[in-house]
Amino acid sequence: MALMDRPTVLFLDEVDALVGDTLISLLRQIRAGYAQRPAAFPQSIILCGVRDVRDYRLHQKGAEVITGGSAFNIKAESLRMGSFTYEECEQLWCQHTEATGQPFDSRIFPELWEDTRGQPWLVNALGYELTWRFKPARERSRLLTLEDYRSAREKLIQSRATHLDQLTDKLREPRVQRVMSALLSSEESLDIQNIAPDDQQYVEDLGLIETTPSLCISNRIYREVIPRDLTWIMQTRIPNQEQTWYLTPEHRLDMPKLLAGFQQFFREHAESWLERFQYKEAGPQLLMQAFLQRIINGGGRISREYGLGRKRTDLFIEWPLDETQGFTGPVQRVVIELKLQHQSREAVLAKGLEQTADYADRVEADEAHLVIFNRNEQVPWDDKIWQSEAHCHSWHIGTWGA
Repeated sequence: MALMDRPTVLFLDEVDALVGDTLISLLRQIRAGYAQRPAAFPQSIILCGVRDVRDYRLHQKGAEVITGGSAFNIKAESLRMGSFTYEECEQLWCQHTEATGQPFDSRIFPELWEDTRGQPWLVNALGYELTWRFKPARERSRLLTLEDYRSAREKLIQSRATHLDQLTDKLREPRVQRVMSALLSSEESLDIQNIAPDDQQYVEDLGLIETTPSLCISNRIYREVIPRDLTWIMQTRIPNQEQTWYLTPEHRLDMPKLLAGFQQFFREHAESWLERFQYKEAGPQLLMQAFLQRIINGGGRISREYGLGRKRTDLFIEWPLDETQGFTGPVQRVVIELKLQHQSREAVLAKGLEQTADYADRVEADEAHLVIFNRNEQVPWDDKIWQSEAHCHSWHIGTWGA
């Protein structure tokens, strides 16, 4: 084989999928060949993957992290492929318009940005879902509307595409779990002191979180996918709950009946289900989301807002009232706010009602509910389960204990 007269650059893709002896052998060969470059070894080697070299795993089980040893001291620099900017997202999608003449509703682009925050795979996957997998869009004279986009977004989430499905595997890692538990519970006090800086940096490198301006899950689609993945098995195994039980003759969701049904379900199953749950700190919020997803799935949409220090989880349900028109027709809009009780019920109610009313105003809801979870094992269930109503500003809010 003829020798190259120019330095060689070698790309090794998905190298962080290697574990154990195979990984160690590779890294040692790279270290040993360093002194022979460029004549008998690549001038530069790029190790492509989702993990930094310092986070490569020595063994698969438990995902132990390699530390120390000159064989692993091979990194010159870590480079992270950045996300698109808002303008780049819009420019990329407008190339479709330039090529086909098919226009987008301009209201799509702010939604695209919030859904993806420029994450390259998501931006491209949503574009493909909307412009090709959505068969009516193949008629290129059709304007792609905001509702077309939202439908494509939901289908992408439900598709469990490879990229999204891989999130589930990452969420099982202890380092990821420590960070995500605090975010999903929205409570600053839960294990936040136990989050090591390296763990937080690792989860940020995976693209799951942003740390500025505040610590949060990195985009709106991940905020939807993560709780769905964590509760999917739970959702499929919830017994004796059917969507038709909670619909009125006018095809509206009977929210008082639905929330009373959840109270009974939570009373009967919470202790056994939460004990088996990996994300115990966020267990009550996730269990309720699984229950709601079981009922809402296939008919409506649930949007979620949560983050470290918010001390609440906001759920926004959109339910089409006319099955023939779907979301283009009249829609029932419901806010449910979830809080953990760390103070007296009165103190939590006072704060929660203000937060619920503010969120309901912001999303222009039709009705609003506040659910408060009491996790004190010394309190009997008869005291935890209660229902009342309250007024806050212009809102009539249903309040529920669990």
